Amino acid sequence: MSGFAGPITRLAGKIAIVTASTDGIGFAIAQRLAREGAKVIVSSRKQNNVDEAVSRLKSEGLDVTGLMCHVSKADHRKKLFDTAKKLGGLDILVSNAAVNPSVAPVLDCDESSWDKIFEVNVKAAFLLAQEALPLLRERPFGRIIFVASIAGFHPFELLGAYSVSKTALFGLTKAAASQLARENITVNCIAPGIIQTKFSSALTETEAAREEALSRIPMNRLGVPHDISGAAAYLASEDASYMTGETLIVAGGMPSRL
Repeated sequence: MSGFAGPITRLAGKIAIVTASTDGIGFAIAQRLAREGAKVIVSSRKQNNVDEAVSRLKSEGLDVTGLMCHVSKADHRKKLFDTAKKLGGLDILVSNAAVNPSVAPVLDCDESSWDKIFEVNVKAAFLLAQEALPLLRERPFGRIIFVASIAGFHPFELLGAYSVSKTALFGLTKAAASQLARENITVNCIAPGIIQTKFSSALTETEAAREEALSRIPMNRLGVPHDISGAAAYLASEDASYMTGETLIVAGGMPSRL
């Protein structure tokens, strides 16, 4: 199931960066933006994963470029934006990279894990947005999209610190949207529910865990990456031109209010 209905070209002529986009949600978003006509820069921490993803996307005839990028490294982020400049600029930034080295309740998280989670999930997202601005300001419109999580609204007990980092992204979305609203640059967020990816495998790897997860989801199914990609394509497009500072929740009906 691709979750893609056919040729839509609402992103034709646009240039997009999607971080952590060689697998899972990030790959699905990169694929969807490219299918809708955007030139897409895919990236992740491992070069072989980048090469594989670019090969898959190019086999579809999509206009993609790939490079290795660890979002916490300034020189890696610079290469992302330098690549966008070479392609002609930047219209869309999708900040999707996240880590979770701590599977524990929030107050059981050790300091080094807490620091790593916030360095990647929050600080790098902030820096990417900040560093994207000069390029976004040169375009007719700009889009910044943060990928958070339903856990930012209702923390998962064993993903305590991770959940708090995703709550922080909601705040970053609101604050940045307010700052940029008059510049025709929108800032929005997506909060996926429990999506079947390698990243979420801890929540679904046993039958008991899977049943527990499904019991929380009114639609009684886990999400797939393409459930998120359509939301990202919408936020990236002119169709969402009057929407900023918002979080789109794509979670099968899971409770989603702080």
